[in-house]
Amino acid sequence: MLFAGINPSLYSAATGYHFARPGNRFWPALHRSGFTARQLLPAEQHLLLDAGLGITNVVARATTRADELDAAELAAGGPVLAALAADLGVRWLAVLGVTAYRTAFGRPRATIGPQPERLGGARVWVLPNPSGLNAHKTPPMLAADFAQLREAVEGTTHSDAGGSGVDPAIGEVEVVLPASTRVLLPRSVDGVPVHAEAAREALPEVQRREVR
Repeated sequence: MLFAGINPSLYSAATGYHFARPGNRFWPALHRSGFTARQLLPAEQHLLLDAGLGITNVVARATTRADELDAAELAAGGPVLAALAADLGVRWLAVLGVTAYRTAFGRPRATIGPQPERLGGARVWVLPNPSGLNAHKTPPMLAADFAQLREAVEGTTHSDAGGSGVDPAIGEVEVVLPASTRVLLPRSVDGVPVHAEAAREALPEVQRREVR
């Protein structure tokens, strides 16, 4: 399961953690919906790998507000995100922000919830933007939206698993991909360090924790 935020806030860019700005509801919604056993701190984002979860962004450029991005940036980030999902073999891709999704993927009538098309082979679900600026979505409403996704993911996990297990990767390294898209990958494979420079070229071959 790969979550894709719209782009980093200036606060997240400064700390290096996704959804780090105080008031962002991503981490509470993730816990209240049952994706995590407890509410993680942004600095604990690496623990998501144990649950088969990952985080990236549609656009890498940090801004104060997501609406500061222009349509061209979002449209450029869409294909990069789809390619990333394909490279990682992601089964589910959740984009957090329906307006950004419409622009990035040319789906002007898209709504919150499951989407009819796949991206990079992944099933797609659009979630509300968890930013505190999205005031009309209360924390319980966000948790309910996340919970619908979790139930859909759990309903397909066994049929999609194909008998594969979780790779015993230890730690992770942040790899910079085209357009500075970021994702968590293992720091080592079979005791051999995975260097960011090489991982970009060998991404499909790199063993990694299973992402649902």
